[in-house]
Amino acid sequence: MLSLSFIVPFMILLPSFVSATAINGPSRSELKNYYTRSHSLGDNYKFDSREWHSVNVTNLDYKYDQPLQERDKKAPGTENTGSKNMGGTISHLINDIWNGLKGLGKSETVKITWYTGHDLLNPSCWANSEWAPTDHSFACALTLEGWESQPKCFKFLELCNGPQKCVFVRVVDSCAGCAPGSKHVDLTRGAFSQLAEVDKGVLNVQMRQASEPNTWYEELWGPRH
Repeated sequence: MLSLSFIVPFMILLPSFVSATAINGPSRSELKNYYTRSHSLGDNYKFDSREWHSVNVTNLDYKYDQPLQERDKKAPGTENTGSKNMGGTISHLINDIWNGLKGLGKSETVKITWYTGHDLLNPSCWANSEWAPTDHSFACALTLEGWESQPKCFKFLELCNGPQKCVFVRVVDSCAGCAPGSKHVDLTRGAFSQLAEVDKGVLNVQMRQASEPNTWYEELWGPRH
């Protein structure tokens, strides 16, 4: 179950949700802002050391120079557009937060870096796609091979730099320059910056898989299927 501290930031934003709804109808932009900000697991949240495993990773400075691999694609989903009335809109937004993206299951410790520029192009989770993440997307690239428990393409992950700074990202690419068997998570600049200053470059964080959002933002996560 989500902690109260996880929901509080959203509740603080409710006045702006109501205002936007009264004037313009349902505000997708406000919900999008929620997904592009770090969230907290709560002041009292404690990571269980029995669920974490240390791994080794190096800084990433690579070019995706290996052939693209076609991966299994997720089935098409239906976007939840919400209600047209104010009460329905607020209920819809709360439902998106409560039943949408949230961390699931056991976690492991990984080290993260960030990538930008031409490395964002041609994400390997699609055989052919015109879409590519930008610095403002919330997406990541993982080790190309040898990571036996590696999350699959299109899965969502929750990454936490302590319990107070967590973000959700979607797996969209592979890291051809990462050492086989190592657990690398290379983030877009926007996602990394919600966990730490980009000048930090490399740091340890906690990672676990996450559920899928109810409302979809292609600019953040790429095509749904």
